[in-house]
Amino acid sequence: MEENKKKITTASGNPVPFYQDSMTAGPRGPILLQDFFLHEKLAHFNRERIPERIVHAKGSGAYGTFTVTHDISKYTKAKFLNQIGKETRVFLRFSTVGGERGSADSERDPRGFALKFYTEDGNYDLVGNNTPVFFIKDPRKFPDFIHTQKRDPYTNCKSATMMWDFWSLNPESLHQVTILMSDRGTPYGFRHMHGYGSHTFSMINANNEKVFVKFHFRTQQGIKNLTADEADQMRAKDMDYAQRDLYTSIENGDFPKWKLYIQVMTDEQTKTFKWNPFDLTKVWSQKDYPLIEVGVLELNENPDNYFAHVEQAAFAPAHVVDGISFSPDKMLQGRILSYPDAHRYRLGANFEQIPVNRCPFMVNNYQRDGYMRVDGNGGSTPNYFPNSFDESREATEYAEPALLLDSAIADHYDRNANDDDHYTQPGDLYRLLDNEQKNHLVANIVGAMSGIEGPKRDEIVMRQLCHWFRADMNLGMGVAKGLGFSMDKLGEYMPK
Repeated sequence: MEENKKKITTASGNPVPFYQDSMTAGPRGPILLQDFFLHEKLAHFNRERIPERIVHAKGSGAYGTFTVTHDISKYTKAKFLNQIGKETRVFLRFSTVGGERGSADSERDPRGFALKFYTEDGNYDLVGNNTPVFFIKDPRKFPDFIHTQKRDPYTNCKSATMMWDFWSLNPESLHQVTILMSDRGTPYGFRHMHGYGSHTFSMINANNEKVFVKFHFRTQQGIKNLTADEADQMRAKDMDYAQRDLYTSIENGDFPKWKLYIQVMTDEQTKTFKWNPFDLTKVWSQKDYPLIEVGVLELNENPDNYFAHVEQAAFAPAHVVDGISFSPDKMLQGRILSYPDAHRYRLGANFEQIPVNRCPFMVNNYQRDGYMRVDGNGGSTPNYFPNSFDESREATEYAEPALLLDSAIADHYDRNANDDDHYTQPGDLYRLLDNEQKNHLVANIVGAMSGIEGPKRDEIVMRQLCHWFRADMNLGMGVAKGLGFSMDKLGEYMPK
């Protein structure tokens, strides 16, 4: 019977006769240096944790399929979208944004929605959130913004003062802050929320004609959010409830689904759009740019090991496929660089050889060596191009059409010079809410802003109140009343 059991071995395959007992000098004596397996076991244990993600550290994920249901070949030549009924394997990682790996799933925070399509033209990563907009429009601001969502370097505690100080000094954040302070800021798990590519992307068809698009994944489980009180109760009851809910639903065969839609804007339409169409703090009206159905996303397979799949999953907006490309969206341009760089720091230069990140189709290049190279390193083939020994070629048929830059002058442009309307869309969003949701929004804002403290408290509060008033007078009045502030002080802090 014992012979049929698998032997425990060292990492190099040597059988281990005593797994639980160290080698000692006598039954009570000290441990001997020659107990090499003890050293191996403890040394590996000391290195089990890799650096957590700077952003989106707490996450859940699952595999599934994307199935095309509508023909959009007039917009794109992407192969995974070229036939109704075509299925593509996917991996989707959900996450919170600002918290550490041990933080609660019910925190008031945007939720990451990162999707990897394993296509025959390479992996395509669509890396977005559960909101169609973001807090900032220029990547130079991103490290500063994230610092305000993390811990105060002095107290090592989360700081409402830091957050509201930054937001009040950056009115472009108002649209996303309005969403965050509504009940949408605390979604009930991951299955009951929409997902968005958020950025403006481009699609290119077989005739090399380009349009600009936004991606919308609409949940088929119905929208469900937590109130602020329910989120607080859930934090105490089950910090991992969203992870548990996603895992359990898939394990029970209740596969969550989302329908994918796109909005389309032509190059000519971008020139007459009321705002900058590539501004991540703005949405496109669905009345003017209606949703076009594309397909269905279904999650139907739980990873068999969390670390191997979810923790090592690496998504990058730089990973596009033929028929889908970028736009002048400044935040998108910044992420093209920063995401792969973050993965190389966290997982190593060969992070795309990790199974969850590996393209299941042909990969052929001249990249060699580096930590944890596990694919044979190219064997005896050349590590340079061009060469006289292999038959590799440049795939010129995949070249994108030339990018016309309209004789643009390279400079550091004033971010608000031609796009300083940060109030219309947040105000419109507030006015769309019913009375109960308006009351929740005001209460959540008051609760969050009540944490502002220190000698600059009144200045920060007044500055932010001015933003709420400029979005909607009733919204501003509600927040000011809730915070106990009179109106006569507002004028001196009104943004110029």
